[in-house]
Amino acid sequence: MSGKLYVVPTPVGNLADMAPRAVEVLKSASLILAEDTRTSGVLMKHFGITTPMASHHKYNEHKNLDPILDRMQAGENIALVSDAGTPGISDPGFMLARECRRRDIPVETLPGPTAFVPALVNSGLPCDRFYFEGFLPQKKGRATRLSFLAQLDCTFIIYESPLRVAKTLTQLAEACGENRPASVSREISKLHDTTHRGTLGELAKYFAENQARGEIVIVTGGKERPDPEERKHRNKYRDDSPESND
Repeated sequence: MSGKLYVVPTPVGNLADMAPRAVEVLKSASLILAEDTRTSGVLMKHFGITTPMASHHKYNEHKNLDPILDRMQAGENIALVSDAGTPGISDPGFMLARECRRRDIPVETLPGPTAFVPALVNSGLPCDRFYFEGFLPQKKGRATRLSFLAQLDCTFIIYESPLRVAKTLTQLAEACGENRPASVSREISKLHDTTHRGTLGELAKYFAENQARGEIVIVTGGKERPDPEERKHRNKYRDDSPESND
């Protein structure tokens, strides 16, 4: 009988956010695959988890794939964690889950922390519809992505390094307009958890003058669209000049 892959979210900052079930799964697994065993080792030690760990990241996931899949097909349960948050969300995990599906190996993803959800809700921007971009390309394709995002009519979310946040906000202001509403959240759930809200122009200026620290989530409002009723009655051939009684 085949084993199972458990995808286990871990805290994005505050260790108290670790779910009891996540601890149980990690303790009972045969192996924990970690993006960085040193980072995850701190978490494991804190919760008394002694399960063996192996590194699983974007530089070795191709090479490690078959041996891991073989172990699960032989009946072992294996858990996957990233440095923080839910694996697969801008972190390694998609490829392994996809290959499990192809081999009919069950995958169970536990609910848990991910950075963009609290950042989205904290922003005060509409969150009934949103677009998750993750990290922008650093060079090739970056301008194309920014142009695409600028035309979205829903809130969109970007992950960014603290070293590039000022540059990215400036580029967003150029693409979307300086008056587009946005927010920048950092150090989510940690001691210095902070959300700055304002326009893209204001935020670009602030972070150009104040060096950001910690992981950054940028949330930007969508492009405003005409009211549906207004669109329905609008006629591009309409003459808006004053009516004549001639």
